[in-house]
Amino acid sequence: MRKSLMRWLLALCGLLMAGLALVAWLNLRGEAAGAQLFREPGAAIAPASPALIEKGAYLARAGNCMACHTAQGGAEYAGGRTIETPFGVIHAPNLTPDPETGLGRWTPDAFWRALHHGRSQDGRLLYPAFPYPQYTRVVREDADALFAYLQSLAPVHAPAKAHALTFPFNTQAALAVWRALYFRAEAWQPAADAPAEWNRGAYLVQGLGHCAACHSARNSWGASVEEGLMRGGMMALQDWYAPALGGALGPREDLVRLLKTGVSPSASASGPMAEVVFRSTQYLTTTDLQAMATYLQTLPAPQAPATPVAKANDALLGAKVYTQHCAQCHGEQGEGRPGAFGALAGNRAVNLADGSNVVRMVLQGGYPPATAGNPRPHGMPPFSHQLSDAQIAAVSSYVRQSWGNMAPAVGTIEVYRAREKKRP
Repeated sequence: MRKSLMRWLLALCGLLMAGLALVAWLNLRGEAAGAQLFREPGAAIAPASPALIEKGAYLARAGNCMACHTAQGGAEYAGGRTIETPFGVIHAPNLTPDPETGLGRWTPDAFWRALHHGRSQDGRLLYPAFPYPQYTRVVREDADALFAYLQSLAPVHAPAKAHALTFPFNTQAALAVWRALYFRAEAWQPAADAPAEWNRGAYLVQGLGHCAACHSARNSWGASVEEGLMRGGMMALQDWYAPALGGALGPREDLVRLLKTGVSPSASASGPMAEVVFRSTQYLTTTDLQAMATYLQTLPAPQAPATPVAKANDALLGAKVYTQHCAQCHGEQGEGRPGAFGALAGNRAVNLADGSNVVRMVLQGGYPPATAGNPRPHGMPPFSHQLSDAQIAAVSSYVRQSWGNMAPAVGTIEVYRAREKKRP
Protein backbone atom coordinates (compact mmCIF):
# COMPACT_ATOMS: atom_id res chain seq x y z
CA MET A 1 0.00 0.00 0.00
CA ARG A 2 2.78 2.42 0.93
CA LYS A 3 4.72 1.55 -2.23
CA SER A 4 1.64 2.20 -4.38
CA LEU A 5 1.04 5.52 -2.64
CA MET A 6 4.69 6.48 -3.11
CA ARG A 7 4.58 5.59 -6.80
CA TRP A 8 1.40 7.65 -7.17
CA LEU A 9 2.97 10.66 -5.40
CA LEU A 10 6.13 10.40 -7.52
CA ALA A 11 4.06 10.23 -10.67
CA LEU A 12 2.02 13.26 -9.56
CA CYS A 13 5.22 15.19 -8.78
CA GLY A 14 6.60 14.23 -12.17
CA LEU A 15 3.50 15.50 -13.92
CA LEU A 16 3.60 18.70 -11.89
CA MET A 17 7.26 19.31 -12.75
CA ALA A 18 6.58 18.56 -16.41
CA GLY A 19 3.67 21.00 -16.35
CA LEU A 20 5.79 23.70 -14.75
CA ALA A 21 8.53 23.11 -17.31
CA LEU A 22 6.00 23.39 -20.13
CA VAL A 23 4.57 26.62 -18.71
CA ALA A 24 8.10 28.05 -18.33
CA TRP A 25 8.98 27.09 -21.91
CA LEU A 26 5.77 28.61 -23.27
CA ASN A 27 6.59 31.87 -21.47
CA LEU A 28 10.21 32.03 -22.61
CA ARG A 29 10.12 30.66 -26.14
CA GLY A 30 11.18 32.96 -28.92
CA GLU A 31 13.21 35.31 -26.73
CA ALA A 32 16.59 36.10 -28.20
CA ALA A 33 19.66 35.25 -26.12
CA GLY A 34 22.27 37.89 -25.39
CA ALA A 35 19.93 40.86 -25.30
CA GLN A 36 21.30 43.90 -23.48
CA LEU A 37 18.62 44.82 -20.97
CA PHE A 38 20.28 47.20 -18.49
CA ARG A 39 22.27 50.41 -18.76
CA GLU A 40 24.81 51.24 -16.13
CA PRO A 41 23.98 54.26 -13.94
CA GLY A 42 24.99 57.40 -15.79
CA ALA A 43 25.67 55.53 -19.04
CA ALA A 44 24.37 57.43 -22.03
CA ILE A 45 22.86 56.00 -25.17
CA ALA A 46 23.58 57.28 -28.65
CA PRO A 47 21.39 60.33 -29.31
CA ALA A 48 18.48 59.61 -31.62
CA SER A 49 17.91 61.65 -34.73
CA PRO A 50 15.11 64.24 -34.74
CA ALA A 51 13.40 62.20 -37.47
CA LEU A 52 13.40 59.05 -35.34
CA ILE A 53 12.03 60.93 -32.33
CA GLU A 54 9.31 62.51 -34.47
CA LYS A 55 8.37 59.07 -35.79
CA GLY A 56 8.24 57.73 -32.24
CA ALA A 57 6.01 60.59 -31.13
CA TYR A 58 3.59 59.75 -33.92
CA LEU A 59 3.62 56.06 -32.97
CA ALA A 60 2.97 56.96 -29.33
CA ARG A 61 -0.15 58.78 -30.51
CA ALA A 62 -1.17 55.78 -32.60
CA GLY A 63 -0.79 53.54 -29.56
CA ASN A 64 -2.57 56.05 -27.30
CA CYS A 65 0.18 55.50 -24.76
CA MET A 66 -0.47 58.76 -22.94
CA ALA A 67 -4.01 57.76 -22.02
CA CYS A 68 -2.95 55.03 -19.61
CA HIS A 69 0.46 56.35 -18.60
CA THR A 70 -0.67 59.81 -17.51
CA ALA A 71 -2.57 60.34 -14.28
CA GLN A 72 -5.20 63.07 -14.15
CA GLY A 73 -3.36 66.30 -13.41
CA GLY A 74 0.02 64.53 -13.56
CA ALA A 75 3.02 64.87 -15.82
CA GLU A 76 2.69 63.29 -19.25
CA TYR A 77 3.87 59.67 -19.40
CA ALA A 78 4.85 59.68 -15.72
CA GLY A 79 2.38 56.90 -14.92
CA GLY A 80 0.18 56.61 -11.88
CA ARG A 81 -3.18 56.22 -13.61
CA THR A 82 -5.40 53.65 -11.93
CA ILE A 83 -6.75 50.93 -14.21
CA GLU A 84 -9.59 48.90 -12.78
CA THR A 85 -9.95 45.29 -13.89
CA PRO A 86 -12.26 42.45 -12.80
CA PHE A 87 -9.26 41.04 -10.91
CA GLY A 88 -8.28 44.18 -9.01
CA VAL A 89 -6.49 47.46 -9.58
CA ILE A 90 -3.38 48.04 -11.69
CA HIS A 91 -1.34 51.25 -11.74
CA ALA A 92 0.33 52.30 -14.97
CA PRO A 93 4.13 52.79 -14.64
CA ASN A 94 6.36 55.75 -15.41
CA LEU A 95 7.60 55.85 -19.03
CA THR A 96 9.82 58.93 -18.71
CA PRO A 97 13.62 58.40 -18.68
CA ASP A 98 14.00 58.81 -14.93
CA PRO A 99 16.78 56.38 -13.94
CA GLU A 100 15.19 55.35 -10.64
CA THR A 101 11.46 55.20 -11.34
CA GLY A 102 11.15 55.22 -15.12
CA LEU A 103 12.91 53.90 -18.21
CA GLY A 104 16.20 55.73 -17.58
CA ARG A 105 18.22 52.50 -17.33
CA TRP A 106 16.30 50.60 -19.96
CA THR A 107 17.72 49.70 -23.35
CA PRO A 108 16.05 49.30 -26.74
CA ASP A 109 16.33 45.52 -26.24
CA ALA A 110 14.48 45.71 -22.91
CA PHE A 111 11.76 47.91 -24.36
CA TRP A 112 11.35 45.58 -27.34
CA ARG A 113 11.04 42.60 -25.01
CA ALA A 114 8.29 44.37 -23.06
CA LEU A 115 6.28 45.08 -26.20
CA HIS A 116 6.95 41.82 -28.01
CA HIS A 117 7.12 39.31 -25.15
CA GLY A 118 5.33 41.06 -22.30
CA ARG A 119 8.28 40.86 -19.93
CA SER A 120 9.74 43.68 -17.88
CA GLN A 121 13.41 44.63 -17.73
CA ASP A 122 13.96 42.45 -14.67
CA GLY A 123 12.23 39.47 -16.25
CA ARG A 124 8.88 39.80 -14.51
CA LEU A 125 5.83 38.85 -16.55
CA LEU A 126 3.67 41.88 -17.29
CA TYR A 127 -0.07 41.99 -16.79
CA PRO A 128 -2.04 42.17 -20.05
CA ALA A 129 -3.72 45.40 -18.97
CA PHE A 130 -0.61 46.56 -20.83
CA PRO A 131 -1.85 45.34 -24.22
CA TYR A 132 1.20 43.34 -25.26
CA PRO A 133 -1.08 40.65 -26.76
CA GLN A 134 -1.57 43.28 -29.50
CA TYR A 135 1.75 45.16 -29.19
CA THR A 136 3.59 41.92 -29.88
CA ARG A 137 2.89 42.60 -33.58
CA VAL A 138 4.77 45.92 -33.54
CA VAL A 139 7.90 45.62 -35.69
CA ARG A 140 11.30 46.23 -34.11
CA GLU A 141 12.06 49.45 -35.98
CA ASP A 142 8.82 51.00 -34.72
CA ALA A 143 9.56 49.82 -31.17
CA ASP A 144 12.99 51.46 -31.39
CA ALA A 145 11.45 54.72 -32.63
CA LEU A 146 8.89 54.69 -29.84
CA PHE A 147 11.64 54.07 -27.28
CA ALA A 148 13.71 56.92 -28.73
CA TYR A 149 10.79 59.28 -28.29
CA LEU A 150 10.16 58.24 -24.69
CA GLN A 151 13.87 58.70 -23.93
CA SER A 152 13.65 62.26 -25.29
CA LEU A 153 11.07 63.25 -22.66
CA ALA A 154 11.98 65.16 -19.54
CA PRO A 155 12.60 62.66 -16.72
CA VAL A 156 10.01 62.69 -13.94
CA HIS A 157 10.65 61.03 -10.58
CA ALA A 158 7.41 59.11 -10.03
CA PRO A 159 7.68 55.83 -8.09
CA ALA A 160 5.33 53.08 -9.16
CA LYS A 161 2.29 52.35 -7.04
CA ALA A 162 1.73 48.77 -5.94
CA HIS A 163 -0.97 46.86 -7.78
CA ALA A 164 -3.94 45.67 -5.72
CA LEU A 165 -5.00 42.39 -7.33
CA THR A 166 -6.84 39.55 -5.67
CA PHE A 167 -5.23 36.17 -5.08
CA PRO A 168 -4.15 34.23 -7.11
CA PHE A 169 -4.11 36.89 -9.86
CA ASN A 170 -1.46 38.82 -7.95
CA THR A 171 1.09 36.01 -8.44
CA GLN A 172 3.57 35.48 -11.24
CA ALA A 173 2.66 31.79 -11.26
CA ALA A 174 -0.97 32.50 -12.16
CA LEU A 175 0.13 34.99 -14.79
CA ALA A 176 2.50 32.43 -16.27
CA VAL A 177 -0.35 29.94 -16.63
CA TRP A 178 -2.57 32.61 -18.20
CA ARG A 179 0.12 33.46 -20.73
CA ALA A 180 0.75 29.81 -21.51
CA LEU A 181 -2.93 29.46 -22.36
CA TYR A 182 -3.65 32.74 -24.09
CA PHE A 183 -0.51 34.53 -25.27
CA ARG A 184 1.91 33.89 -28.10
CA ALA A 185 4.59 36.34 -29.18
CA GLU A 186 3.77 37.06 -32.79
CA ALA A 187 5.93 38.63 -35.50
CA TRP A 188 3.99 40.85 -37.89
CA GLN A 189 3.61 39.31 -41.33
CA PRO A 190 1.86 41.34 -44.04
CA ALA A 191 -0.54 39.40 -46.24
CA ALA A 192 1.19 38.71 -49.55
CA ASP A 193 -2.07 38.78 -51.51
CA ALA A 194 -3.36 42.07 -50.06
CA PRO A 195 -2.57 45.64 -51.19
CA ALA A 196 -0.18 47.79 -49.21
CA GLU A 197 -2.98 50.02 -47.90
CA TRP A 198 -4.87 47.05 -46.44
CA ASN A 199 -1.70 45.73 -44.80
CA ARG A 200 -0.93 49.13 -43.28
CA GLY A 201 -4.43 49.33 -41.86
CA ALA A 202 -4.24 45.79 -40.49
CA TYR A 203 -0.89 46.55 -38.86
CA LEU A 204 -2.19 49.66 -37.11
CA VAL A 205 -5.49 48.10 -36.01
CA GLN A 206 -4.02 44.79 -34.85
CA GLY A 207 -0.83 46.23 -33.37
CA LEU A 208 -0.29 49.68 -31.89
CA GLY A 209 -3.96 50.61 -32.19
CA HIS A 210 -4.78 47.52 -30.06
CA CYS A 211 -8.42 47.87 -31.12
CA ALA A 212 -9.20 44.27 -30.15
CA ALA A 213 -8.41 45.08 -26.52
CA CYS A 214 -11.81 46.79 -26.32
CA HIS A 215 -13.72 45.60 -29.38
CA SER A 216 -13.53 41.89 -28.57
CA ALA A 217 -15.42 39.97 -25.94
CA ARG A 218 -13.39 38.47 -23.09
CA ASN A 219 -13.74 35.17 -21.34
CA SER A 220 -13.93 34.74 -17.57
CA TRP A 221 -10.11 34.81 -17.38
CA GLY A 222 -9.85 38.13 -19.19
CA ALA A 223 -8.56 36.77 -22.50
CA SER A 224 -9.91 38.15 -25.78
CA VAL A 225 -12.29 35.91 -27.69
CA GLU A 226 -11.95 35.75 -31.48
CA GLU A 227 -9.65 38.75 -31.37
CA GLY A 228 -9.08 38.90 -35.11
CA LEU A 229 -12.79 39.28 -35.84
CA MET A 230 -13.40 42.09 -33.33
CA ARG A 231 -17.08 41.22 -32.91
CA GLY A 232 -17.54 43.67 -30.03
CA GLY A 233 -18.02 43.21 -26.31
CA MET A 234 -18.87 44.85 -23.01
CA MET A 235 -15.95 46.77 -21.54
CA ALA A 236 -15.27 45.42 -18.08
CA LEU A 237 -16.37 47.71 -15.24
CA GLN A 238 -17.08 50.61 -17.63
CA ASP A 239 -20.72 49.97 -18.57
CA TRP A 240 -19.97 50.74 -22.21
CA TYR A 241 -20.33 48.31 -25.09
CA ALA A 242 -17.51 48.43 -27.66
CA PRO A 243 -19.29 47.61 -30.95
CA ALA A 244 -18.17 45.16 -33.58
CA LEU A 245 -15.83 46.76 -36.10
CA GLY A 246 -16.86 44.65 -39.08
CA GLY A 247 -19.77 44.94 -41.44
CA ALA A 248 -21.89 48.03 -41.92
CA LEU A 249 -19.44 50.73 -40.89
CA GLY A 250 -20.69 53.01 -43.64
CA PRO A 251 -18.67 54.70 -46.38
CA ARG A 252 -14.94 54.81 -45.81
CA GLU A 253 -15.00 58.61 -45.81
CA ASP A 254 -17.48 58.63 -42.92
CA LEU A 255 -15.33 56.26 -40.86
CA VAL A 256 -12.23 58.34 -41.53
CA ARG A 257 -14.13 61.46 -40.51
CA LEU A 258 -15.32 59.79 -37.30
CA LEU A 259 -11.77 58.82 -36.32
CA LYS A 260 -10.41 62.24 -37.29
CA THR A 261 -13.05 64.55 -35.83
CA GLY A 262 -15.16 62.41 -33.50
CA VAL A 263 -18.33 62.89 -35.55
CA SER A 264 -19.73 61.69 -38.88
CA PRO A 265 -23.14 61.92 -40.58
CA SER A 266 -24.34 58.75 -38.83
CA ALA A 267 -22.26 58.48 -35.66
CA SER A 268 -20.33 60.27 -32.95
CA ALA A 269 -17.61 59.04 -30.64
CA SER A 270 -18.75 58.79 -27.04
CA GLY A 271 -17.64 57.18 -23.82
CA PRO A 272 -14.16 55.61 -23.90
CA MET A 273 -13.98 56.01 -27.69
CA ALA A 274 -14.20 59.77 -27.32
CA GLU A 275 -10.93 59.68 -25.37
CA VAL A 276 -9.32 57.52 -28.07
CA VAL A 277 -10.22 60.07 -30.73
CA PHE A 278 -9.20 62.99 -28.52
CA ARG A 279 -5.79 61.60 -27.57
CA SER A 280 -4.96 59.38 -30.52
CA THR A 281 -6.74 59.03 -33.84
CA GLN A 282 -7.31 62.72 -34.54
CA TYR A 283 -3.52 63.06 -34.83
CA LEU A 284 -3.07 60.26 -37.36
CA THR A 285 -2.55 61.07 -41.00
CA THR A 286 -5.47 60.81 -43.38
CA THR A 287 -3.52 58.14 -45.25
CA ASP A 288 -3.25 55.97 -42.14
CA LEU A 289 -6.89 56.51 -41.21
CA GLN A 290 -7.94 55.53 -44.72
CA ALA A 291 -5.83 52.40 -44.44
CA MET A 292 -7.45 51.50 -41.12
CA ALA A 293 -10.92 52.07 -42.57
CA THR A 294 -10.08 49.94 -45.61
CA TYR A 295 -9.00 47.07 -43.38
CA LEU A 296 -11.95 47.35 -40.99
CA GLN A 297 -14.44 47.26 -43.85
CA THR A 298 -13.19 43.80 -44.79
CA LEU A 299 -13.99 42.27 -41.39
CA PRO A 300 -17.12 40.07 -41.31
CA ALA A 301 -20.35 41.65 -40.13
CA PRO A 302 -21.81 40.44 -36.82
CA GLN A 303 -24.95 38.36 -36.93
CA ALA A 304 -28.10 40.44 -36.55
CA PRO A 305 -30.15 39.54 -33.45
CA ALA A 306 -33.85 38.91 -33.29
CA THR A 307 -35.78 42.07 -32.39
CA PRO A 308 -38.23 41.94 -29.47
CA VAL A 309 -41.14 44.35 -29.97
CA ALA A 310 -41.76 46.94 -27.27
CA LYS A 311 -45.13 46.86 -25.54
CA ALA A 312 -47.69 49.40 -26.76
CA ASN A 313 -47.80 51.35 -23.51
CA ASP A 314 -43.98 51.48 -23.46
CA ALA A 315 -43.99 52.77 -27.04
CA LEU A 316 -46.49 55.49 -26.15
CA LEU A 317 -44.48 56.49 -23.10
CA GLY A 318 -41.28 56.46 -25.14
CA ALA A 319 -42.80 58.70 -27.83
CA LYS A 320 -43.99 61.15 -25.17
CA VAL A 321 -40.58 61.35 -23.48
CA TYR A 322 -38.85 61.74 -26.84
CA THR A 323 -41.14 64.61 -27.86
CA GLN A 324 -40.61 66.40 -24.55
CA HIS A 325 -36.85 65.96 -24.14
CA CYS A 326 -35.20 64.82 -27.38
CA ALA A 327 -36.97 66.03 -30.52
CA GLN A 328 -35.80 69.63 -30.24
CA CYS A 329 -32.21 68.54 -30.89
CA HIS A 330 -32.53 65.20 -32.66
CA GLY A 331 -35.59 66.00 -34.81
CA GLU A 332 -39.14 64.69 -34.91
CA GLN A 333 -38.03 61.83 -37.15
CA GLY A 334 -34.63 61.29 -35.59
CA GLU A 335 -32.98 63.19 -38.46
CA GLY A 336 -30.72 65.26 -36.21
CA ARG A 337 -29.26 68.64 -37.05
CA PRO A 338 -26.25 68.47 -39.40
CA GLY A 339 -23.17 69.99 -37.83
CA ALA A 340 -24.73 70.02 -34.39
CA PHE A 341 -26.68 66.98 -33.20
CA GLY A 342 -26.31 63.52 -34.64
CA ALA A 343 -29.09 61.70 -36.44
CA LEU A 344 -30.66 58.83 -34.52
CA ALA A 345 -32.36 57.28 -37.54
CA GLY A 346 -29.93 54.76 -38.97
CA ASN A 347 -27.36 55.52 -36.27
CA ARG A 348 -25.11 52.48 -35.89
CA ALA A 349 -24.64 52.94 -32.15
CA VAL A 350 -28.40 53.18 -31.63
CA ASN A 351 -28.90 49.96 -33.59
CA LEU A 352 -26.40 47.84 -31.67
CA ALA A 353 -27.74 44.56 -30.33
CA ASP A 354 -26.68 45.71 -26.86
CA GLY A 355 -28.51 48.84 -25.69
CA SER A 356 -26.01 49.79 -22.97
CA ASN A 357 -24.56 52.78 -24.81
CA VAL A 358 -27.96 54.37 -25.47
CA VAL A 359 -28.94 53.93 -21.83
CA ARG A 360 -25.59 55.29 -20.67
CA MET A 361 -25.93 58.41 -22.86
CA VAL A 362 -29.46 59.12 -21.64
CA LEU A 363 -28.39 58.68 -18.03
CA GLN A 364 -25.18 60.66 -17.97
CA GLY A 365 -25.10 62.61 -21.24
CA GLY A 366 -21.75 63.47 -22.76
CA TYR A 367 -19.80 65.21 -25.46
CA PRO A 368 -17.97 64.03 -28.54
CA PRO A 369 -14.25 64.83 -28.26
CA ALA A 370 -12.99 68.30 -29.01
CA THR A 371 -10.81 67.94 -32.08
CA ALA A 372 -9.17 70.19 -34.63
CA GLY A 373 -11.93 69.27 -37.07
CA ASN A 374 -14.71 69.77 -34.50
CA PRO A 375 -13.34 72.11 -31.82
CA ARG A 376 -16.70 72.95 -30.20
CA PRO A 377 -18.75 69.78 -30.12
CA HIS A 378 -22.39 69.88 -29.13
CA GLY A 379 -23.13 67.77 -26.10
CA MET A 380 -26.09 66.02 -24.53
CA PRO A 381 -27.25 66.79 -20.97
CA PRO A 382 -27.76 63.99 -18.44
CA PHE A 383 -31.31 62.88 -17.69
CA SER A 384 -30.62 60.62 -14.73
CA HIS A 385 -32.07 63.21 -12.34
CA GLN A 386 -35.15 63.94 -14.49
CA LEU A 387 -36.34 60.60 -15.84
CA SER A 388 -37.29 57.39 -14.07
CA ASP A 389 -35.94 53.98 -15.01
CA ALA A 390 -39.23 53.22 -16.78
CA GLN A 391 -39.07 56.46 -18.78
CA ILE A 392 -35.46 55.89 -19.82
CA ALA A 393 -36.21 52.31 -20.83
CA ALA A 394 -39.22 53.47 -22.84
CA VAL A 395 -37.46 56.29 -24.69
CA SER A 396 -34.41 54.12 -25.36
CA SER A 397 -36.65 51.42 -26.84
CA TYR A 398 -38.57 54.03 -28.84
CA VAL A 399 -35.38 55.42 -30.38
CA ARG A 400 -34.06 51.92 -31.12
CA GLN A 401 -37.31 50.87 -32.85
CA SER A 402 -38.38 53.98 -34.76
CA TRP A 403 -37.61 55.52 -38.18
CA GLY A 404 -36.38 52.24 -39.58
CA ASN A 405 -34.22 51.33 -36.57
CA MET A 406 -34.67 47.67 -35.65
CA ALA A 407 -32.77 47.07 -32.41
CA PRO A 408 -33.94 45.10 -29.38
CA ALA A 409 -36.01 46.89 -26.76
CA VAL A 410 -34.48 48.01 -23.46
CA GLY A 411 -35.95 46.80 -20.19
CA THR A 412 -36.37 48.74 -16.96
CA ILE A 413 -34.07 46.30 -15.14
CA GLU A 414 -31.27 47.13 -17.60
CA VAL A 415 -31.62 50.82 -16.79
CA TYR A 416 -31.66 50.07 -13.08
CA ARG A 417 -28.45 48.07 -13.33
CA ALA A 418 -26.79 50.80 -15.41
CA ARG A 419 -27.87 53.51 -12.99
CA GLU A 420 -26.70 51.56 -9.97
CA LYS A 421 -23.77 49.97 -11.86
CA LYS A 422 -25.02 46.53 -10.96
CA ARG A 423 -24.42 43.36 -12.91
CA PRO A 424 -26.84 40.46 -13.38
